[in-house]
Amino acid sequence: MRTIQMTLDEELVELVDKIVKELKTTRSSFTRKALREAIERLNVKRLEEKHRMGYKIYPVSKYEFSVWEEEQKWGDK
Repeated sequence: MRTIQMTLDEELVELVDKIVKELKTTRSSFTRKALREAIERLNVKRLEEKHRMGYKIYPVSKYEFSVWEEEQKWGDK
């Protein structure tokens, strides 16, 4: 692991300190977890946008999924 230095607003530090005390963890551990979660959200957002753009460029045709309609079992028949 590397040690880094960060500049944070005093209010943010106070909130983090309050939370880490409640969670019985450390600032470092809390920050690592928060950063990992933020990176994961960003990656998901990027993949969703890529997916949207794919469907924008190549929209679903009217009958693209109709072949599967008879395979669906909804339990209401």
